[in-house]
This record gives sequence, C-alpha cells and structure tokens, in this order.
Amino acid sequence: MVTILVVDDNLSQRQMISQLLREKGLNVTEARNGSEALQKIRLQCPDLVLLDIIMPLINGYELCRLLKSHPKTQKVPIVLCSAKAENFDRYWGMKQGADAYIAKPFHPQELLGTLSQLLRGRQAAISA
Repeated sequence: MVTILVVDDNLSQRQMISQLLREKGLNVTEARNGSEALQKIRLQCPDLVLLDIIMPLINGYELCRLLKSHPKTQKVPIVLCSAKAENFDRYWGMKQGADAYIAKPFHPQELLGTLSQLLRGRQAAISA
C-alpha cells in the first residue's frame, strides 16, 4: 500500500488532507513539523511527502533539501503545498528539489491529480 507523509503545522489542514487521502485508500502518516517528519522518515520511508513550507523548527524548503540530498530519500517525490503562492515561491520550491508545488487553497482534484501523476507505477493508483 502507498504511504504518504503529510507534514503541516496547521492541525485542521493536516487532518483535512489526511482524510481526503485516506478516503482514496491511501495509507497516511502525519507530522507537525520538519523535525518530526525526519524522525518518522527514519522509521519508515514514505512513497511521497506532502509538505507545507512555513513551519517551526525545520521549514519545508529546508526539509525538501535534506530529503533530496540523502541517498535513502532522494527519489521520494515531494509536493510542496503552501499558502505562499507567488511565482518566486514556486520557483524556489522547485530549486530545492520539489517535484510539484500546489498553492493553498487548492481544489481536492488538483491535489489528487498531482499525487496520482507522481505515484504512477507505484502499488496503487489514485482515482481522482
């Protein structure tokens, strides 16, 4: 089963995204910040990381760089999902190694479609 790690310091955002993904049959783990995410990734490497940018301790840009520079996680797709929606934010996110960037608020179909493309060829497909 495909596992997605949802990293967001906003509890309601994290729960809303996690519920949407679970309804599509995906296994979801959650983290409140980049530091907690690193701990969870060390225990079990997810198939994809959905990552907020503005978080305490380790922000999303930093975590993205860390994951993309480590051999164990460099091929794990990372989707930045943030209220930072300017073109520069998207550009900077992609420069950090993100595979996709979705601005909040987003339409659920946009998120599901992006995840489906990045997970193509994995154990399960997402029906958007």
